Amino acid sequence: MTRLFWGILALILVGGAIFTSMLRFGGPDAPASPAREIAAIPDAPPAGDGVRWTGGLLTVPVAGVERSAIASSWGDPRGQGTRLHRGNDIMAPGGTPVLAAADGVVEKVFWSAGGGGNTLYIRSPDGRWSYYYAHLAAYAPGIAEGVRVRAGQPIAAVGDTGNARPGNTHLHFGLSAMAPGERWWQGRAVDPTPLLTGSAD
Repeated sequence: MTRLFWGILALILVGGAIFTSMLRFGGPDAPASPAREIAAIPDAPPAGDGVRWTGGLLTVPVAGVERSAIASSWGDPRGQGTRLHRGNDIMAPGGTPVLAAADGVVEKVFWSAGGGGNTLYIRSPDGRWSYYYAHLAAYAPGIAEGVRVRAGQPIAAVGDTGNARPGNTHLHFGLSAMAPGERWWQGRAVDPTPLLTGSAD
């Protein structure tokens, strides 16, 4: 046998081994790999860090949605169990107005292909909180970085951009406690559900 034959055979075997390593065995419900622990997400900022929510209830950030219709999705597994959900999904038809949950300044207008798609980050006037709006279909006219917004003001429209499944239109709303000097991508995620539903302590 020639070297060419052995070279082709080696390529076939290597290719077969690579292909086999990509297969999942055990049926559709079998995990792709052993489960690994997921780090806990705090429901509130750690005690003693000087950050405490004092703003009362947030405005429901989707027009026409009642507080009682909001179900918590905080901490739900995502990415086949590799991460936890750091916000609350509010389901609504595509194009429904997204409203500012509180007064603030638009800190970042951002496109995240593998994440939230069309997103907005709005910082509270005191700089201690960041409100995150994701999967937006479009931004409202006049929304740009540095623009001040008021609670209840239309800022965008509900969509399914980014890693939302097509047709799964909703607003992903996040809340982060921000330390002095932290930027829009930083901060500590906090469960916004009690401040949206009225179940806050």
